[in-house]
Amino acid sequence: MGALREAGFRVTLVSSPGELLEQTAAREGVGSVALPMRRVIAPFADIWSLARLWWLLRRLKPDVTEFSTPKAGLLGTVAAKLAGVPIRVYMLRGLKLETSTGLKRLILLAAERLASSCAQVVLCNSESLRAQAQELGVAPRRKLSLLGEGSSNGVDMERFSPGPTDVREQIGIPATCRVVGFVGRLTRDKGVPELVEAFDAIMNADPNAHLLLVGWFDGAEDALPASLRERIERHKNIHCTGFVDNTAPYYRAMDVLVLPTWREGFPNVVLEAAASGVPVITTVATGSRDSVDPEVTGLLIPPGHPEAISEAVLSLLRNPARRQRMGKAARIWVKDHYVDGRVLQLATAFYTSLVLKEMAGRTAQTLQGAGLAKVLSAGDAVVGAPVCDAGASSV
Repeated sequence: MGALREAGFRVTLVSSPGELLEQTAAREGVGSVALPMRRVIAPFADIWSLARLWWLLRRLKPDVTEFSTPKAGLLGTVAAKLAGVPIRVYMLRGLKLETSTGLKRLILLAAERLASSCAQVVLCNSESLRAQAQELGVAPRRKLSLLGEGSSNGVDMERFSPGPTDVREQIGIPATCRVVGFVGRLTRDKGVPELVEAFDAIMNADPNAHLLLVGWFDGAEDALPASLRERIERHKNIHCTGFVDNTAPYYRAMDVLVLPTWREGFPNVVLEAAASGVPVITTVATGSRDSVDPEVTGLLIPPGHPEAISEAVLSLLRNPARRQRMGKAARIWVKDHYVDGRVLQLATAFYTSLVLKEMAGRTAQTLQGAGLAKVLSAGDAVVGAPVCDAGASSV
């Protein structure tokens, strides 16, 4: 959002109220509006949120809207279309329906299709996500776009880099012990139950191994059962940090990062670990398989198999030279493809091109109405950088 602001856009961030909204808006230097939206299906609350979004967009009159996540994506794109927003983008960051079944899956698929139908562009953040969206009929291929090689924000290579850290000392992990790391929400969809089960097998082979869970117990629909949460909290070699704002020092405390996820859009944590020189083990699920160069920067395994996790982890823990080689290759790979400046530049160019194209169309219509029909390029349409209102939503 900060990059869009610097490019001449006036950006307004719309999200459910909370400290994260205020912190994000302040960090990016953009305006913000707190608008309650329920993450779960709640018909009456959703209709009220839709009405408030429509009213907000009618008042702001943005040139561009981008909404993402299943609920905000649905309500936001519908409200934007009803409000007559000229450029509507749906940012697809994953498909929750992939881990749903029965009626719920059908409802989520219908919601994705409706959100996509109300947008002119569906922007996917990984190639495998774009392919899956097309296969499921979320949107036609012509609507599904991808910037570069994927990712939402890219990675700050200076912040996420190899180096010393006092995290082990703070937590009480001896310097000589091996650390298996995880960063993210502690939920079923992230594969945490399989990771905890796999860690038992890892400890049988290496009793001094530690599992570092950098994240929080999310109360979402895929929340962990109380029994597993208690098991994690009682385990002497499992360390759970809760929510951490700055995760960079924690990656440096890890020997390997594991993300045994069932679904993703494009996992930022994998790129952050790679930039920190940490090899990654993740799954062949949608999104996650795009984040690793197999056998070069890390390993890919099938989701839902604790034995695959333990085998992959132990193969790296037992081979320090291979770990180091993968870690170095991972940082180079991220630097070549996913540096934040490059990714944000692509995003800024993308939104600027949408605005220029829309302005050129409006100008052509005006000239045609005056009997001066002319084909205009974007360069003909505007002199200097456009100043536009962009509405963004994140829940």
